[in-house]
Amino acid sequence: MLRNVESGLRLAFFVFVRRETILEAKIESLLRPIADELSVDIIKISLGGGGHNPLLRVIVDKAGGVDSDALARISRGLALQLDVEDLIKSAFRLEVTTPGLDWPLTTRADFERHQGEWLKVIFADGSSQEGRNLGPASDSSFNLLVDGVKKAKARELLIDMADVMKVVRAINWKEVSRTK
Repeated sequence: MLRNVESGLRLAFFVFVRRETILEAKIESLLRPIADELSVDIIKISLGGGGHNPLLRVIVDKAGGVDSDALARISRGLALQLDVEDLIKSAFRLEVTTPGLDWPLTTRADFERHQGEWLKVIFADGSSQEGRNLGPASDSSFNLLVDGVKKAKARELLIDMADVMKVVRAINWKEVSRTK
């Protein structure tokens, strides 16, 4: 009898997770025309927080970043669409934002979008390396231009994502201090 109760709970959980995924897909279909018009990529849509006032978080990005006017247009447009479609039956909070510097780069599109930017790569062994993103070499690797030490020339590294724990955008403080 205990097994039946457990499997019933598992099934109910699966249905709940599946419903959220379907809802997020419907929200994405409402958001897609707005994102396309503004030439932004939809990075993530999540509905959570539960209770009577869940949070709908939409993360968007594009090469060069997304300005606050575009974020406001996305927010207003999506809010209007959601009101018309009435997909979320309760009151909810809407947050439209961009990924921060610490948002991990994981896909080929991420490396294409942030090509030319300074990255910090943290390897599985705990070591790290900073350099300029030269873009994806394949779906599972990217090229990083690493500054030379002292008189050594900069060198290009091919980094396989299988060897990486995390890749994030970073600030090249040497470059920042040179511009002053």
